[in-house]
Amino acid sequence: MKHPGVRAGLIGGIAAVLLNLMGLISVLACIGLPLELLVYVAVGALAAYWLSPRRETGRAAGQGAIAGLLAGLIGAITRTLLTPLSLAVSGGSQALISQLPPETLQVFTDAGLDPSLLFNGGTLAGITALCCLPTGLLLGAGLGALGGLIFAAAKPE
Repeated sequence: MKHPGVRAGLIGGIAAVLLNLMGLISVLACIGLPLELLVYVAVGALAAYWLSPRRETGRAAGQGAIAGLLAGLIGAITRTLLTPLSLAVSGGSQALISQLPPETLQVFTDAGLDPSLLFNGGTLAGITALCCLPTGLLLGAGLGALGGLIFAAAKPE
């Protein structure tokens, strides 16, 4: 099969989108991240499965890394795009600001900063992009490679 890492990565990306959408439901949000990490390992194994037998561990790990990297990229972009919606579902920036201690609000006021500008959907989406994009890429590639390596070592034929 041509490009097993890309095909498996796209499947993993679809799973990551669904898990991120599931994260909008507060009761289910806590299991989304662990499941997404398992998806990275699974797409790595899927990419290795789609390699022609005699699967070499190095090639399987490489295809798994590509699959995990692509799934991580799609998941991080989805998470970034969903951040403003997540904020709105949780009550908006005012609900978030109301949870801050008065001392913290005073620090913002003394610095001349409006807390509603810091805790809005756009700012939080930017912070999410800075955090989740590199993390998703690194974890996706690493766990995808691990999944591909384990599968090829366990089932080389």
